Amino acid sequence: MTAGGTAGRVTRRRLRTRANPLEAALSAFASQGFGHVSTEEVCEAAGRIRGAFCLHFANLDELSFALHAERAELIAGQVAEALARDGPDLGLPAAVDRGTEILLLDRDRLLVRTDFLVHAARDPEAAHALLEHRARSRRAVADRIARTRGRTGLPAVLGDVEGAAHAVIAAYDGVTTRLLPDRDVAGARARLKQLLTALLTGEQEGTVAMDADVIVVGAGLAGLVAAHELTSRGRRVALVDQENAANLGGQAFWSFGGLFLVGSPEQRRLGIKDTFDLAWNDWRGSAGFDRLDDEDSWAVRWARAYVEWAAGEKRSWLDGHGITFLPTVGWAERGGLRADGHGNTVPRFHIAWGTGTGVVAPFVRYARQAAGDGLLTFHHRHRVDELVLENGTARGVRGTVLAEDGAPRGVASSRETIGEFELTAQAVIVTSGGIGADHDMVRRHWPERLGTPPREMVTGVPAYVDGRMLGISARAGVRLVNRDRMWHYTEGLQNWDPVWPGHGIRILPGPSSMWFDALGRRLPEPCLPGYDTLGTLKHLRTTEDLAGHDHSWFVLTRKIIEKEFALSGSEQNPDITAKDRAGFLRTRLLGKGAPGPVDAFLRRGADFVTAPTVEQLVERMNALTDEPLLDAAVVRRQIEARDLQMDNAYSKDVQVQGIRNARRYIGDRLGRVAAPHRILDPAAGPLIGVKLHVLTRKTLGGIQTDLDSRALGADGRPVEGLYAAGEVAGFGGGGLHGYNALEGTFLGGCLFSGRAAGRAAADRTA
Repeated sequence: MTAGGTAGRVTRRRLRTRANPLEAALSAFASQGFGHVSTEEVCEAAGRIRGAFCLHFANLDELSFALHAERAELIAGQVAEALARDGPDLGLPAAVDRGTEILLLDRDRLLVRTDFLVHAARDPEAAHALLEHRARSRRAVADRIARTRGRTGLPAVLGDVEGAAHAVIAAYDGVTTRLLPDRDVAGARARLKQLLTALLTGEQEGTVAMDADVIVVGAGLAGLVAAHELTSRGRRVALVDQENAANLGGQAFWSFGGLFLVGSPEQRRLGIKDTFDLAWNDWRGSAGFDRLDDEDSWAVRWARAYVEWAAGEKRSWLDGHGITFLPTVGWAERGGLRADGHGNTVPRFHIAWGTGTGVVAPFVRYARQAAGDGLLTFHHRHRVDELVLENGTARGVRGTVLAEDGAPRGVASSRETIGEFELTAQAVIVTSGGIGADHDMVRRHWPERLGTPPREMVTGVPAYVDGRMLGISARAGVRLVNRDRMWHYTEGLQNWDPVWPGHGIRILPGPSSMWFDALGRRLPEPCLPGYDTLGTLKHLRTTEDLAGHDHSWFVLTRKIIEKEFALSGSEQNPDITAKDRAGFLRTRLLGKGAPGPVDAFLRRGADFVTAPTVEQLVERMNALTDEPLLDAAVVRRQIEARDLQMDNAYSKDVQVQGIRNARRYIGDRLGRVAAPHRILDPAAGPLIGVKLHVLTRKTLGGIQTDLDSRALGADGRPVEGLYAAGEVAGFGGGGLHGYNALEGTFLGGCLFSGRAAGRAAADRTA
C-alpha cells in the first residue's frame, strides 16, 4: 500500500472532475479492503490509465481523503438543507430529528473509513491528515449546533458548542460502526437519534430525570401504534400493561380483522362505487350526533377526519405496514332501510389477511425492535392506579406491580400484588381499552333507550378489558362523555372451547336465516340478520313481554349455514389468520359443507340443535330454556308464509327482497349468500335452531379528546401532557361513532387515534 505524502484540501471542483475514480475506489476499497487494493486496480475499475489517475491523486491516501471529503460535503449539504426548511428558530431537539432522518448512512463508506482509520493509527502522516479532516468536520458540526440551539441550553457536562461537537462526532462514530456487522440502517438511525437527543437536550441543572419521554398505558393496538410513532421519532417510551408479554396487541389480536375503507382497489375490482360523500352520508345517518354543542363537539370532527382518512391515506398507510386484504369485501351492518338512516349503502368491510392477529403483528414487531434498540421499555404486570399531575400537567403514573403469571394469551390472570411503582415522563398516553368484560359496569351505563339490560350475557372480550382507566382518568380531572353509548351484539354464542370467562363468539350472519324472538315471533324489519345491530337490541330489550328473556333464535337450513355463517375472531378463522390463500379458496368458495370452526359449533356448541321437521326442532329448542316458550304451530305458520314468497324473483317480504338484492353483488353471490330456497325444502335440510345471546363488545364513549388526541379536562381545555386513544377515548373525541358503528371501525379507530396521539406526543416532547 502506498502511504507517502499527506493529503491537501480537496476542492469541490476537483471532487467533480475526479468523480469516476472516487466511485471506482469506493467499490474496490469496500469489497477488498483499503490495504489490499493497488492503484492499477482502481484505474482498471475506473476505466483510466495510471497517468490520468496521477493527474488527480498523488497516492491512494489522497484518494481515500477525497472519499472522506466527498462524503462530508454530501452529509453537510443534506443536513443544511433539512434544517433550513424549518427556519432560523429551529431548536436542538427538532434539529436532531430532522438531521438524523436524512443523514447518509452508507455501509460501504463506513468500511472504507474504518480501514483507513486502522492505517492512520500506524502512519503518522496519515494520522495528522485524518485529524485535520476530523477537526474541519467538528467545526462544521459546532457551527450547526450554535445556529440551531434556539432556546434550548446545552447540558453543563458538555461545556460549550465545541464540546458538544466532540460528543456528536463520537456518537456518530460509535453508532455507525455497528452497521458493519448488523447492516441495520433503520436501527442505527434510531439509536443515533436517541443518543444525540440525550446528549444535546439531556438532563439540565435543576431538572428531574425522567424514566421515559412518554408513558403509554395499555399494550393493545392503539398503544402499540402510538409507541411506534414515538420510537420512530427517537422518543423513549415506557409501555405499561397489567398483563404479561403474551398479551401484546390486546383485544385486537382476537378480532376478525375487518377494516372500514372507502373507494378501495378491492371495491373497484368488484364493481362497487363508493365515495367520501356516500360514506360520510352513511356515517352521519348512523351516528345521529345530537350533542354537538357539548359531548359530540369533538366527536363529529373526529368522525369526519376518520372517514376522510378511510377514503384517502388509510389504504396506502396500511400497505406500507404490510397489511393486505382478501379480494372480497364484506357488506356488514346493512342498516335501517332508509337512505338517510343507519347502515352501509355498499360493502366496506375489508378483511385483513392474518385477521386481527395480522393487523397487530407489525406493531408488535416494531415494539420489540424498539426495545432491542433501547428506545422502548416493557413494564408488563404493572397495573396503573393513578395518573400523576403536577400543576395541571401530566408527569407520570403510579400503580401496583402484579405477581408474575405465565397464563396463555387471553386467559384471566392473577391479581396478586407484590409491590408498587411510579414512572415519570414528559407525557402520558392512555390506551387502556373499554368496559366490555365488566358486566356490572355495562349495566350501570346501559342507556334507558335500550330498555332493561340482560341478566345474562356472554363476553366478547378478555377479562382485562375492565374499564378501570376511565374512572382513574376521571379522578385526575379528565372529562368523560357519551358513557351511555355502547355496542353489543345480539348474535352471540357460548364458546364451546372458551379462553376467558364467559367467552362468547359472534355470528357474522348472511341475510337468509329467519330471526325469532324468545316467544317464537318473527322479528320486524329492520331487525334482520346483518342489518341493524342496535335496532335489534332495542327491540329485544324494550318490547314489554320480551324484557324478561335474554335470548332470541335463528332458524335456518344446512344449506344456509354452509354458506352464510362466519364466526368473528382470529381463532375461528384459521385459514385467514394463517394467510392460507389456497385453504381459503378450498374451504370458503370451492368446498362443500360448513367451514371447520362453524361445523365444530354445530356439533359441539350448547346453542345449536338440528331436526328434520319443525315440530322436532321446536321441541329441542324448548329444551334449551328454563321453560317451553315456543309453539311449533306458530313457528311453522311463519316459516310457511315466508316460503311462499320464494317462487318469484320479486316479493313483498322485506327479508326476501334483501336476499335477492344481496345476490346482485358478486361478493355476496360467490361466497356469502345462499341461493334463495324454501326453509322447509327437505333437500336444503336438516333444519337448524340457534339460541342467540347478547354479547358485550365495544365502548362508544369515553375520554373526550381534541384532534391531537389531547385529553380534555372538565373545563373543556386540554390537560397538558395527557393524551388518550383507542376505545378508552371512544376511538377519538369521546365517541366518533355516535350512537351506531358501521363495522370495521374498531381496528381502524385504534390505528387512527393511536397514530394521532403518538405523533402529537412526539411533537410535544421534541
